Amino acid sequence: MHLFQENAPQDLDRALESLAILDLGPFLDGQDGAQDQLASEIRHACETIGFFYIKNHGVPAAVIDNAFAQSRRFHALPLSEKKKLPLDKHNVGYLPMNESVQKHSTVHKATKPNQNESFFITHDRGPDHPDVIAGTPLRGGNYWPGDLPGFREGVMAYFRALNDLGQQLIPAFAVALGMSADYFEEDFANENNAKLRLLHYPPTQVEDNDFGTGPHTDNSFMTILARDDTPGLAIRLTSGEWLAPPVIPGTFLVNIGNMIRRMSNDRFLSTPHGVIVEGDTDRYSMAYFHSPNVTRPIKVAPSCVDDEHPAKYEPTLYADLIREFYQANYFHQDGYGKAEIRNRYD
Repeated sequence: MHLFQENAPQDLDRALESLAILDLGPFLDGQDGAQDQLASEIRHACETIGFFYIKNHGVPAAVIDNAFAQSRRFHALPLSEKKKLPLDKHNVGYLPMNESVQKHSTVHKATKPNQNESFFITHDRGPDHPDVIAGTPLRGGNYWPGDLPGFREGVMAYFRALNDLGQQLIPAFAVALGMSADYFEEDFANENNAKLRLLHYPPTQVEDNDFGTGPHTDNSFMTILARDDTPGLAIRLTSGEWLAPPVIPGTFLVNIGNMIRRMSNDRFLSTPHGVIVEGDTDRYSMAYFHSPNVTRPIKVAPSCVDDEHPAKYEPTLYADLIREFYQANYFHQDGYGKAEIRNRYD
């Protein structure tokens, strides 16, 4: 019996009730009072569990379905073809099976590599983009398979839709923190840091501390997740129990990451989660990570600080936090040194 089974909730129905389903329809339609209502719901979810579903999110089902189809096409390519697009120091490209490990995790001592393969995509910056020409750290372009027609168009349509959705949600998160709706405007301007991770999990070979993805917290501001029907994900409740959130048609599962946890002075929960795929069916998911621009400092919001609750974190350049995370988790990643990042962004 593995970790998730050993620590499953005794009262499953009650545990599932903790996962709210937030209706974005009124907010996205601009209805009066909808932003404050959504912010209140986000605040409650972030302070109690750190995960929630969203429905009526505006992303067409056809765009989602096509992105899943393109992901399956890519992962079905011969390994030799996928390895022609290796993950680079911007963390864009292909990551083979067993070449990442959750060493950065503070909730689990990882001793085995993750049993998944991934393809990472970001803003589709061309070779003439100023940041690509300059070699700006963490601001690179994408890599594309040479003989997979429709792949680039399909996954970028999904990336753009999720980036637009993430940007629309940022003002509600600002209000949820007790700040004005435009508080994060500059932090997420000029191509915010965004990554789409197309994940493929074979059935997990569980022997000793094995996972499809080891328990961890995300290093993003928020993560928007789409999953197929094959189970595998589990999230750790504040009770220490591990809950498998069901797939609910027409929704995304959203969790907040370490960046907004820092910004909230630990009021908001960046909740541990991991993956073990049982049975004999492969699992596919698409994790979209939405975060501030890498040039911006991550700092505690003034609304989360008072005499009894001083700031727990000094302002830190987001690029530095990313570099630390990448170097800990990815075997290929010697990354940029801190001095080089500082020279670029100071």
